[in-house]
Amino acid sequence: MSETKAVHARVTGRVQGVSFRIWTQIEAQVRGLSGWVRNEADGSVTALMAGPADAVDDMARALHRGPPAAVVNGVEIAAADPPDGTRFDIRA
Repeated sequence: MSETKAVHARVTGRVQGVSFRIWTQIEAQVRGLSGWVRNEADGSVTALMAGPADAVDDMARALHRGPPAAVVNGVEIAAADPPDGTRFDIRA
């Protein structure tokens, strides 16, 4: 069994208004991750992702790509405490 891991991610670029949150939710669910994703007032998107370390790492790499309409300029990843629950939600 893989070690579990939780990270907080901040994604910058053209990442709002391009379905980034729903794409992130779908990609995270496919990988069996829990957590959330939300838009920030500064135009970035942040996410808390937790699950098997290899799946979290894979999702972190995917954030550099994003959905087709996105233009990702940067992704900052930091260790985090895991969220409560097992769902991956979109937050307002």
